[in-house]
Amino acid sequence: MDSLEKLRKIIKESIPKSAEITDVLYEGPEISVYSKNENFIGNDHAEIKNLVKKLRKRIVVRSDPSIRIDNDETVAVLKKIIPEEADITKIMFNENLGEVIVECRKPGVAIGKAGEKLKEIKKQTFWIPRVIRTPPIESRTVALVRSMLQKERQKQKSEFQKIGKRIHRQSMKSKLNIKVTALGSFREVGRSAILIQTNESSILLDCGLNVGNSKDLYPLFDNGNFNIEDLDAVILSHAHLDHSGLVPFLYKYGYGGPLYCTEPTMHLSTMLQLDYCNICEREGKPAPYSKKDIKNAVLHTFCLEWGKVTDITPDIKLTLHNAGHILGSSLIHLHFGNGDHNLVFTGDYKFQRTRLFEAASCKFPRLETLITESTYGGIQDVVPSRYESEKQLIQILNSTLRKGGKVLIPVLAVGRAQEVMVVLEDFISRKMIDPVPIFVDGMISEATAIHTTHPDFLNSELREKIFHQGKNPFTSEIFTQVDGYQARDDIIAGGPCVIMATSGMLQGGPSVQYLKGIADDPNSSILFCSYQVEGTLGRRIQKGFREFQHYSSTGKRSLVKTKLAVFTVEGFSGHSSRSQIISFIRKVKPRPERVLTLHGEASKCMGLASVIHKRMKSETRSLQNGETIVLK
Repeated sequence: MDSLEKLRKIIKESIPKSAEITDVLYEGPEISVYSKNENFIGNDHAEIKNLVKKLRKRIVVRSDPSIRIDNDETVAVLKKIIPEEADITKIMFNENLGEVIVECRKPGVAIGKAGEKLKEIKKQTFWIPRVIRTPPIESRTVALVRSMLQKERQKQKSEFQKIGKRIHRQSMKSKLNIKVTALGSFREVGRSAILIQTNESSILLDCGLNVGNSKDLYPLFDNGNFNIEDLDAVILSHAHLDHSGLVPFLYKYGYGGPLYCTEPTMHLSTMLQLDYCNICEREGKPAPYSKKDIKNAVLHTFCLEWGKVTDITPDIKLTLHNAGHILGSSLIHLHFGNGDHNLVFTGDYKFQRTRLFEAASCKFPRLETLITESTYGGIQDVVPSRYESEKQLIQILNSTLRKGGKVLIPVLAVGRAQEVMVVLEDFISRKMIDPVPIFVDGMISEATAIHTTHPDFLNSELREKIFHQGKNPFTSEIFTQVDGYQARDDIIAGGPCVIMATSGMLQGGPSVQYLKGIADDPNSSILFCSYQVEGTLGRRIQKGFREFQHYSSTGKRSLVKTKLAVFTVEGFSGHSSRSQIISFIRKVKPRPERVLTLHGEASKCMGLASVIHKRMKSETRSLQNGETIVLK
């Protein structure tokens, strides 16, 4: 009898026959129990709770597909039960989960007192209803992903069952050994990739590309410890391309396992990966993967909530926690064996509340090894407070605009763009900045739409402002979306304005076109508010270079000399400053025995490791790419 048959036997013996259990299946990290009894559908039954404790597995109870009424009938029932006041905008079905998703403008009305409306829907339709708020801005990416998952639901279900069998396989090893191999982002910024191996499992934390160095674009996939055929799971800390940009590459070359991340990370990384492929195509460069590979990654994605423990291999449990860096960004907590060892990988994190997000979490059930970013870990990295940074931003904007100039703010589409939008809207509403046009170009609007799709990942103050005070900074009329080359030329030829454009490091995209257009205007300014990776045009200009090579859409090369003022406002970064990193390590509970540093220039990684060792008396290491360390 295999493990699934044993599991079916245990579950059927533990649940009364009246539950009418028709099947038990592994579906990814979850065990799905299918029932024909409407009163048993859901997860709030004592028998299920007892089984979860006994088996130490996640169990969900779904309705057997044969008893669900058809989609058209379900829609009719929904419209009858849910008051018109709820203002339903969309109804979607997830056949794999047995869910009907109701998108509406007033979720509270649709849910009803003590969830009475949801109970009635389940009773009449045998679908489990899930109510979500209609986003103020519709996202093309979210719509694309939902459509993709709906069309490929049978394929996804089949893949999830295969993955589930692998996750829940019987462990063949009694002794636990753990090693970490640095495949990328150690003593550098870019191509984040960490291989974690036990004698049972192999998982990859992040799989990014190097945005500033085409020579070292890929992680060290040729390292002897890495074998794509042995890989059990990939876990994504957040969506930025230096962390997510090569995930589809794995699926192109044969990986067929699960990808774990939050739902916002899935949507944002899909958007950025599709955009990356489009840029490669426009610039005549070979992309490392196709849109088909991106789709394959989406179909293998398990979206996790923060704080939910998930089995990902026979000897590793995963929990994601808020990282405060960008929408959906996560600290990754890994629990090995029966608590034999616990590791946290911070990814990129912000240990301070910002206008968008709560500060990164710092409390975990257990912790022995911490792997922390070092982006601003250098002794010179004294980052001004948010108040000082905002004050500096006001001064730069007003000074430039009053001279008749333009302010170009190159921004990453995800994270800094939305932070700056919230700040600008606040300043203008309080008349602290002269009212001028603010143009938004590139992927910013689409990324912003994804932010409004996931309000639960924003901080409480911003949610209150958007949904209860009716003041949404992202939909303010002060922002104008730019479409096309002609509109950009008109903006360049026009009067004083603020231009927010991607890419944030001037590695292609509309920000470079604007820079070329205003470069010879000494009254204009370029303002950097996000980290500029070594090797990028943004970093060179920040360092004082005043000329650069520009390639037109036809490939024609020209030398551009810049006369505009260059400013950097550090306080808007989504990365923790040196003092915030040290504060995080002081406050993290429990105190780690070992700290590894990465995601920073070599001097910063090594310097930060040294100061942590001196102050915290922890064992510290700054690994090099290709190096392996044994944790246990």
